[in-house]
Amino acid sequence: MTRTSPAPAPDAAPAPLQASPARHHRVHRAWFVAAVTFVTIIGAAAFRSLPGLLVDPLNQEFGWSRGTIGAAVSLNLALYGLTAPFAAALMDRFGIRRVVAIALTVIAAGSGLTVWMTAAWQLWLCWGLLVGLGTGSMALAFAATVTNRWFTERRGLVSGILTAASASGQLIFLPLLSRIVERHHWRPAAVTVALAALAVVPFVWLLLRDHPADVGAAPYGSREFVPKPAPVTGAARRTLAVLFSAARTGTFWLLAGTFAICGASTNGLIQTHFVPAEHDHGMPVTTAASLLAVIGVFDVVGTIASGWFTDRFEPRRLLAVYYALRGLSLLFLPMLLGPAVHPPMLFFIVFYGLDWVATVPPTLALCRERFGEDSAIVFGWVLASHQIGAALVAYLGGLAHDVLGSYDLVWYASGALCAAAALMSLVIRRGTAARTVAV
Repeated sequence: MTRTSPAPAPDAAPAPLQASPARHHRVHRAWFVAAVTFVTIIGAAAFRSLPGLLVDPLNQEFGWSRGTIGAAVSLNLALYGLTAPFAAALMDRFGIRRVVAIALTVIAAGSGLTVWMTAAWQLWLCWGLLVGLGTGSMALAFAATVTNRWFTERRGLVSGILTAASASGQLIFLPLLSRIVERHHWRPAAVTVALAALAVVPFVWLLLRDHPADVGAAPYGSREFVPKPAPVTGAARRTLAVLFSAARTGTFWLLAGTFAICGASTNGLIQTHFVPAEHDHGMPVTTAASLLAVIGVFDVVGTIASGWFTDRFEPRRLLAVYYALRGLSLLFLPMLLGPAVHPPMLFFIVFYGLDWVATVPPTLALCRERFGEDSAIVFGWVLASHQIGAALVAYLGGLAHDVLGSYDLVWYASGALCAAAALMSLVIRRGTAARTVAV
């Protein structure tokens, strides 16, 4: 039709006709932003690889019980979740780049200061408070904000890729940190985490952009230019208002409940207690950490695949399948622990890795579908429940080991909780996206 329609000036027509195809072949800026976000989350994920490796060294050096160490990890996990919704609102107020750069600096400070700690309260201050606040500001709500602003298509795939960044960080840092702990003790490992967080700050400041309008582009998949919204003041007030509005819906509580079980059965359970549990059965720490890293390998595959599935299938049914399979695998885990790696354990590692955070893309899709413009903040609160569940099991798992001498009860209880989460997922009501509060 463009050839038959009249042109106002013959010499003016070739320019737009030649420029248009070039745009279609150029990589959209949104993918570069997603790549920087991926690398940033990997840098922040370095600390998430560390706690399970330090349980035994801290116990040996300071005599702290697993319950005491688990309490510090619990504080970190709880703040990781509770900070996320406020960080999402702060990104709307001050921009993604500033919030993330400050968060990485706080992570580096918290991890670096642990080198000089001599008392348990210092562990809670550094690991729990500082690193909890820093990693919470870099949580999955960060990925949700980037996805919502820069993409209108492929959101499920992108959220899966960005979620997989945390697993990639575990894959990269776990073998390295475990070898450092084994050969040079735990302090050099803490310094390594601090340096990794600091190394990402220049990339964030130079390459990350807050909104497509900053570079004169439309979001990926959109045919219309979207103006950059004005900064939203009153971040804390808005975050709480979104919570109170969302909490009046059953959908929110079902999403929060299932995600709490997700956190309990992953970060709180496997990430914190798998390595010491295998060590109890005679497996070297480096071998157990390598198995945890292999979970990270397959987590990348599973999470990206889950994002692809979320773009094509019913999110509620995906969640039900994921939780049911995870619960089943946990029920078999106590029979698989031992001093050596054997095929059934490898099968568990692969199976569990594919399901590790595959729940994130469908959960995020349901938040976006139901809560619209405020979905990033709502997802932040849902993530808070994830981390509260993780924090409870990180502490209770260590306490159960102190009292019972094993983790068997914790594995079985977590498997039963996953079965409950599968049933809860099926009764989540779907709805049209709508703004939950007026600000």
